[in-house]
Amino acid sequence: MSAPTALPSPGASPSEWLGCSLGERTVAWTSRDAILFALAVGARADQLSLVYEDRLRVLPPFALTLAQWAPDVLGAAGAFDIASALHGAQRLDVHRRLPSDGEAVLSARVDAVWDKGSAAVYDVTASCEYFTATWSLFAPGHGGFGGERGPGRPAAPSAEPDWGTEVSIAQNAAALYRLLGDRHRIHIDPAAARGIGQPRPILHGLATLAAGCLAAAERLGVHPADLCSVSARFSGVVFPGDSITVRGWDADRAGIGARGPAADFDIHTGRGPAVSGGHLTFDRPAQPEQRTKT
Repeated sequence: MSAPTALPSPGASPSEWLGCSLGERTVAWTSRDAILFALAVGARADQLSLVYEDRLRVLPPFALTLAQWAPDVLGAAGAFDIASALHGAQRLDVHRRLPSDGEAVLSARVDAVWDKGSAAVYDVTASCEYFTATWSLFAPGHGGFGGERGPGRPAAPSAEPDWGTEVSIAQNAAALYRLLGDRHRIHIDPAAARGIGQPRPILHGLATLAAGCLAAAERLGVHPADLCSVSARFSGVVFPGDSITVRGWDADRAGIGARGPAADFDIHTGRGPAVSGGHLTFDRPAQPEQRTKT
């Protein structure tokens, strides 16, 4: 593991963080970790290729649990107030399929810093031979430093969705997902959740995103492990036990290595949008997995 080098002092202008290396880290995983992830984001026990080590195919969003340390390093270094910063958006591009058991050397850096006036947005990228992942972190109170404003929100589709599906989030989804590395108290402790204005613990945004990818794969007739790329913005909270609606608009293929179907998508709860401006692509068409009884 290599530590970050030459990072600015806490309180430095956001522009000083642009291009900073956040170091390298060797991460390792086993089939047990990949299966736990699949179960946490809604895989069924009869989807054997997702939950059975003898024929396991790793869900690509599992990669984001391996790289979570990268944005954490930036916050710990003092670039922004960890208590008030928000996970604004996420992108994942898959280069190679993750093996069921493996190891990778990840390197991370601050790829962009945008000035939104009232806030700064830091784009933190972590990459290795298997994937590139980018977190967009919204830091209130850090804007106004004279930087570029950056890209705006993508326009919502004007047409009616081509498909939609309801997904039930398990009551223990957040309790399971936090075992994969993101153990922030707001996902398990009611008191901590009330501290951010929520009535009870919330689901991890990345867990919601992965659940949406599972639902989209089923509707598009592809295997979820053939996900090639996904990007989306986080617009609201999801609670364990919620019912979410994943809506999709069939789209042209646009992603690293994509040869299969693509879609724009969003995710809603009964309270409003949770994920917006989503886009995903898949590697190639495949027959939907049979619901084999175990």
